Amino acid sequence: MSLYKKVVLSIVVASTLIISGCGEEPKKVASKAAPALSIEAVSVVKKHYPLWVQYTGMTKATSDLEIRARVSGRLQKIYFKDGDIVTKGQKLFLIEQSEYKSNLQQTKAKKRQDQAALKLAKADVKRYRPLVKDGLAPRATLEQYESKQGELEAAIHADEAAIKNAELELSYTTVIAPVTGQVSARRVDIGNLVGYGESTVLTTIVQTDTIYTYFSPSESDVQKIYKFRSRKELPAFIEVRGQGENVLQRKRLDGYVDFSNNTVDPLTSTITMRATIDNIGHSVYPGTFVYINIFVTDKFNFILVPPQSIFEDQLGKYVYVADANDTAVRKDVTTNMSSRYYTSIASGLEDNDRVIISGLMKLRAGRKLVVKDVTDTKGIMAVMKEHNLIPEEAK
Repeated sequence: MSLYKKVVLSIVVASTLIISGCGEEPKKVASKAAPALSIEAVSVVKKHYPLWVQYTGMTKATSDLEIRARVSGRLQKIYFKDGDIVTKGQKLFLIEQSEYKSNLQQTKAKKRQDQAALKLAKADVKRYRPLVKDGLAPRATLEQYESKQGELEAAIHADEAAIKNAELELSYTTVIAPVTGQVSARRVDIGNLVGYGESTVLTTIVQTDTIYTYFSPSESDVQKIYKFRSRKELPAFIEVRGQGENVLQRKRLDGYVDFSNNTVDPLTSTITMRATIDNIGHSVYPGTFVYINIFVTDKFNFILVPPQSIFEDQLGKYVYVADANDTAVRKDVTTNMSSRYYTSIASGLEDNDRVIISGLMKLRAGRKLVVKDVTDTKGIMAVMKEHNLIPEEAK
């Protein structure tokens, strides 16, 4: 076939395809509406709630003491086992006492010697006074006896002080616990020389019947706490994870805030605060990171929502609510104080708004909903009751 015939045939085929294509009607793609999304919602209302705020903190012993040797000598006895709980006044160590008993006996003997000499000096003074008065003896001799009497009286006072010092040093050979607490491992063994040239550390005791928890709220949070607080003494509690079979359970330990620093940390803009916690059963050790919850008030009206219901994007924070037509609606909000269980809404929500708390990843504004109201079981008051967050005064 010649080149000319091939070109003509190609043009005819292309023309046929174009004409046949123009005769077909375009197909319409039917769009299907997304099915209604089943969600759970809680109704919010502005009212008095017991408001708590939560922070991370670290525990510290209320008393952390170094037990040191206050006298020198060879360690003879240890009266405890490493890690024991000891009581105030309990014996811990015994340092060799023979030298200190000997010193005490010497000081007592010196006192008895001086007392005997004083007795004689007093007799001489008593005998010479009438003789000097009658001119039968020189006054200088009487003055010598009176001086001797004064010296011996002073010596006896010094002897009494030396006896007290010797008794004190002897008492230091028995090392006792100054507080009730838990001892660490012993730092020395029986037979070691202690206290020579330094006050040797023998062990340490931490007092943990009550325990401090230090935490650092932001400056603005502290201002809010003191603005809204309804009590002078702020209740507080920490939660401690269980051990062994109860590892999934959390034990609550209660206390109160008893200290707030008077300066702001310039590096973090936080203020150090402290709570004293009743450490029942010595459940928590010093140096443990914990969550601490601080009760603020039950006297102010708040709207509270579960924290998981709050979204945030470039425009700010928002929640989805179900409107009267069971349609998802976005509402921009501003928040105030928050905790692990709820967040306070400063603006953006109204009474009886139904805040969506489930199916959040599939939510879009305008989507139809099948709403299940779970306010009675998952609302804020239900959460508070479940976690014992309602103080007696609020009940």
